[in-house]
Amino acid sequence: MHMNYSGNDVHHFNYVGERFADLQLLRYRLNGFEQLSLLQKQLVYYLSKATLYGRDITFDQFGRYNLRIRKTLEAIYTDLRIDHHTEDFLAMEVYLKRVWFSNGIYHHYACDKFVPGFSESWLREALQQVDAIRLPLHSGETVEQLCDELIPVIFDPEVLPKRVNKADGEDLVLTSACNFYEGVSQQEAEDFYQRQKEEAGNDPAPISYGLNTTLVKRDGEIREEVWSAQGRYANAIRHIVYWLEQARTVAENDHQQHIIELLIKYYQTGDLRVFNDYCIEWVGEHEGRIDFVNGFIEVYGDPLGLKASWEGIVEYKDLEATKRTQTISSNAQWFEDHSPVDPRFRKPHVKGVTANAICAAMLGGDEYPSTAIGINLPNADWIRSQHGSKSITISNITDAYNKAARGNGFKEEFVIDDETRSLIVKYGDLCDDLHTDLHECLGHGSGQLLPGTDPDALKAYGNTIEEARADLFGLYYIADQKLIDLGLLPDGEAYKSSYYTYIMNGLMTQLIRIEPGRQIEEAHMRNRALIAHWCYEQGDVIRLEQREGKNYVRITDYEALRGLFASLLAEIQRIKSEGDYEAARQLVEQYAVKVDDRLHAEVLERYKKLNLAPYKGFLNPLMLPVYDEQHQICDIQLNYSEDYAQQMLRYSTEYATLI
Repeated sequence: MHMNYSGNDVHHFNYVGERFADLQLLRYRLNGFEQLSLLQKQLVYYLSKATLYGRDITFDQFGRYNLRIRKTLEAIYTDLRIDHHTEDFLAMEVYLKRVWFSNGIYHHYACDKFVPGFSESWLREALQQVDAIRLPLHSGETVEQLCDELIPVIFDPEVLPKRVNKADGEDLVLTSACNFYEGVSQQEAEDFYQRQKEEAGNDPAPISYGLNTTLVKRDGEIREEVWSAQGRYANAIRHIVYWLEQARTVAENDHQQHIIELLIKYYQTGDLRVFNDYCIEWVGEHEGRIDFVNGFIEVYGDPLGLKASWEGIVEYKDLEATKRTQTISSNAQWFEDHSPVDPRFRKPHVKGVTANAICAAMLGGDEYPSTAIGINLPNADWIRSQHGSKSITISNITDAYNKAARGNGFKEEFVIDDETRSLIVKYGDLCDDLHTDLHECLGHGSGQLLPGTDPDALKAYGNTIEEARADLFGLYYIADQKLIDLGLLPDGEAYKSSYYTYIMNGLMTQLIRIEPGRQIEEAHMRNRALIAHWCYEQGDVIRLEQREGKNYVRITDYEALRGLFASLLAEIQRIKSEGDYEAARQLVEQYAVKVDDRLHAEVLERYKKLNLAPYKGFLNPLMLPVYDEQHQICDIQLNYSEDYAQQMLRYSTEYATLI
């Protein structure tokens, strides 16, 4: 029986879904969707279709064999002639579910290649049983040839072992399996884009070089293949454009319609100057309740931080929660003026900083199934400086996280004492939301580059430094009296819950996400480790205390810790503003990368006893148009009943655009 949860049934909504490997699936609820107008619902629906049609692009970007492997395993998984109860099949099922979750064969966070629990011989035998017409065979290719191509990629740990490699001193392009470069080295790629920047001269409105292209070397010549409706990924992009064109017809206002038209033009041409125009218009649109991100946006998936993964999210304002974010954004100039960084690096005039709490309505690409809890865009520094930025905190996603985490025993295991636990229980959810707001709205939007500083000067360390900058801005200000004066925090004790959980996470508990013997590689994890370890080594403000063989974090002086956050923020802003690559490298390599093996083993053992999954992801709602007698859409019905495999297999069929 299909249940429709779009009514007043929040108490019966099941947030927790399937669990496997190190993953837990959750559901998010579209609170208040039924109050949207019919045109707003239609707009959400059309934008959601555009969001789902980019899925195959992300798979291909994350590894050139990802799509063929996914389609091959899906053919086995759905073939009833194969025994579904053997150990090999069940291990393949878990592997396929991980591939779905990570948009490929590499862990979504650690970027390491999955180790299959099924055998090579079983896979070959299973593929011989599958009807060949259901396999992703090239013209004239045999099943044996498909096996010979894919099996080394799946089983050999030496073949394309890592999606994004950030190890200092290695060729990051040649040692990364992401599908942004073909036949070029790191030096060749950096030289190629440096020449482009030099040829452009002192451009006051520079493009984001390399953002939407694959850099290839053919016959000794290096050139770009543009991702557009006329170029690479054309079929997927044309489907996205079709649904954007439908969305344009039900836009909430003329400005929103113009923004969608610019995005369509960008997709059709691949012209990054049109993308700049789109970003400028998008950041200035505030009247509509519906908004979206759709395109090649974040560069964390590229070891050089140039090329963007495809992502999509559709959203509508959470009107009540937005009062909090708008209070922050309306005071942006005050926060900038009182920042502890050198005045040369502050913005004299903060422009166009807006922040909304939103409900996610659909997630896609690099935002699905694992998604951010906050977003700040656009990424181009000059656009942010001249035209401002938009920030969102995703309230229904954080709500789902919070509800799923209640009573899981985590705080009891890792927090040092009852007093600190009580503080976290009382203020934790509020402070977490507030820190996300400060990080996205003010942190990323703060500061300025000195004239002549290349925004890409920090290279592979840029993402970590930028995330640390935004986190430190939030940490510094969450302890400020200004937040109490603005009515955002109830008292001067609340911020301590944020300080404690942040340091505990950076020093200890985020290690649950790392395999034994590994170092820290993901940019957000490096940022948290950098901040926590740097502060830990500055004296006696933070201690690791042992009790019965277990380590616990103790903060001896919260006020002094705020002072340390201020000092580190000042230095990291200097590094960013001046483009000081060597200082960035030293900070990250000294504080953000290395793992204490003994502490790591202890944390893993303690976490294992809690029987929790360290990573969470989300199932999307199913949106079904309701038609009247004239065959016109009269409503959009929400359905939350799909399980994980159903949703993934439906997406692989309904939104299959690339071979």
